[in-house]
Amino acid sequence: MPNGKGSSRGKAFAMIRPIMRNELVLQQPSTAATEADLPIAQDLLDTLAAHRHSCVGMAANMIGEVKRIIAFDNEGAYLAMLNPEIVSRAGAYETEEGCLSLAGTRPTTRYRTIKVSYQDLAMKPRVKTFTGFTAQIIQHEIDHCNGVLI
Repeated sequence: MPNGKGSSRGKAFAMIRPIMRNELVLQQPSTAATEADLPIAQDLLDTLAAHRHSCVGMAANMIGEVKRIIAFDNEGAYLAMLNPEIVSRAGAYETEEGCLSLAGTRPTTRYRTIKVSYQDLAMKPRVKTFTGFTAQIIQHEIDHCNGVLI
């Protein structure tokens, strides 16, 4: 359902995809994303923006694509990552999280600081450290990529 917002793919409308709720699909580990999957990343950003009032991050499997792509609110600006991997973590803590694809909240262990290796939308390799709530969001979405449900 288009919302009239333009996208970087030159489409006249954003592509807002339905949210996957089938746990069997959500539990499948995602395969590596390639340059051919960049349209999925844009759809993920568009869908996240459409759900901005109830969601701060999404993984591609949440829109039915089993690819290692996440998008999230990075302190006020959306960021997409292809093939994200946590390379280090520190400061474990217990919390509860909800998910747009699942009902209710569940307990989980997260880390206050994480370093993530990923590719940006230009397919350039990046490594960046994240802290606080942004780090928590990224961990949740990478769990999705690994087929882990909270």
